[in-house]
Amino acid sequence: MALLPDRRVPHDWYDGAVPACVDVDDEAYLESSYIFSQCRCERPSAVRIARGAHIYSATIFDLGADADVEIGECSMLNGARLICESRIHIGAYATISWNVIFMDCYRLPTDPVARRPLLLAAGTAHPIVDPRAPALPITLHDNVWIGFDVCVLPGVTIGEGSVVGARSVVTRDVPAYTVAVGNPARPIRDLPRSQESKA
Repeated sequence: MALLPDRRVPHDWYDGAVPACVDVDDEAYLESSYIFSQCRCERPSAVRIARGAHIYSATIFDLGADADVEIGECSMLNGARLICESRIHIGAYATISWNVIFMDCYRLPTDPVARRPLLLAAGTAHPIVDPRAPALPITLHDNVWIGFDVCVLPGVTIGEGSVVGARSVVTRDVPAYTVAVGNPARPIRDLPRSQESKA
């Protein structure tokens, strides 16, 4: 699907355009430009969407000025939210289910006294981001499947071919070819490696 010359999505219900910082392969699918309504990237090519990727309109790219996002070939995002101040990399052939949240930064301090002034300013600034809040990259390798309502927290890497069960909270790395579930998510069993990965 090629974007229109004004960077609008053909037949879009939303009256907006895909930001200039987003590179979309002509063979990728975007359901709507609304996906980028929370995108505040200031760098060229901050978002790269590869051939065959499918991103549906309930997905939101909530990206800060220095965000770096890559969506691999033939990956599908359906209703996910990417909260990115640093880097989120989703490999090829990933399946991301409804209501999944990736957050590479908490954006607010855990100390209530430090958090209070940011919350007081919430009426005049959106989003609320503490510039001192550390951001840690999130990486999903190829062929990963993330179940619905999963939350992936800062600094996590999910290995190739892994599955994360519905409503899990991923606080630590998930090894390749593993099923992980729970809060916090823990590996519960290994998966067979595909013939392609053995070659």
